[in-house]
Amino acid sequence: MPNRTFALMLTLASTLLLTPTPVIAETIPVTFPSHVPQGSMVVGRVPPASQVRVGERALRVTDYGTVVFGVGRDATGAQRVAVTPPGGPAQTVAIEITPRDWPIERVDGVPPKSVSPPPEIAARIQREQAAVSAERTRDDARVGFAEAFIWPVEGRISGRFGNQRIYNGTPGSAHSGMDIAAATGTPVKAPASGVITFADDLYLTGGTVLLDHGYGISSNFLHLSRLDVAVGDRVEQGEVIGLVGATGRATGPHLHWGMNWFDTRIDPLLVLERGE
Repeated sequence: MPNRTFALMLTLASTLLLTPTPVIAETIPVTFPSHVPQGSMVVGRVPPASQVRVGERALRVTDYGTVVFGVGRDATGAQRVAVTPPGGPAQTVAIEITPRDWPIERVDGVPPKSVSPPPEIAARIQREQAAVSAERTRDDARVGFAEAFIWPVEGRISGRFGNQRIYNGTPGSAHSGMDIAAATGTPVKAPASGVITFADDLYLTGGTVLLDHGYGISSNFLHLSRLDVAVGDRVEQGEVIGLVGATGRATGPHLHWGMNWFDTRIDPLLVLERGE
C-alpha cells in the first residue's frame, strides 16, 4: 500500500509539472517601452485577448499577450497604442520616438542602368518590387519575431539603415537595410525562424529571399549568389538560406539584410541589440 501511495504521489507531481500554468489576463499589466529610436521593432505585452491598435492597424496578440509593431525611419513625436483589455477600460499608451542622425553615403561604380534604368527596365523593377511588397502583407501567427535574432553573416557593417544614398552622384532613397561585407559564397543563416515567402533573382536586388517571422515582421536578404530555399520552406534560426554575392545593383560582395513590419522598414541592427 505505501508503494502504491508513493506512486500515486509521483504521478500527481508529474502531472502538475507538465501542465502549463494558465495565463490569467487580469494579472498581466499593459507594458511598453517609454521611448524607442526611429527604425525600431517595438515589442510590448498586454492582457491576452486584448484588442490593440496602432494607428489604423489592429495588432495580432499572442496567447501570452505579446504584440509587436514597427516605427519607421521618419517617424516623429509619440507613437500611440490603443489597448482594450478583455472586460476592462480602454487605455492609450504614448511611446516617445527619439530622433537619429542620418549621414549621407556615396556609392560609386554602380552600373548606370540600375541607377537610371530605361523605361522597359524601370517597368520590370516596378513589377518585381510590387511582387515582393505583396508578400509583406502577411500576418501569420508564427512567433519567430520574439526570438533573440542572430547575425545572418559575420562581417563589417558597410552600409547602415536609414542613411541617405547617392549612387554615382545621383540622389537615391534612404538605405532600407544593413549591408554586411562578406566574401562571395559565405553562407547566409536565418537570423530567426520563419517561412520563406519569396525567393527569386531580380534585376535590382539580384538573388532575393524574403523570410516571414510572423505578426507582420519579415527579413529580406539581397544580392545572393545562390538561393538554398524555396517558397513555402520553413526554416529554423541558424539554417542556411543562401550564399553571399554581388548580384543586382551591387559594387562588391556583401549581404543586404533588411527588415519590415508590413510596409514599415525597421533597422536590423536595433533588432539585434534587443537580444544582447
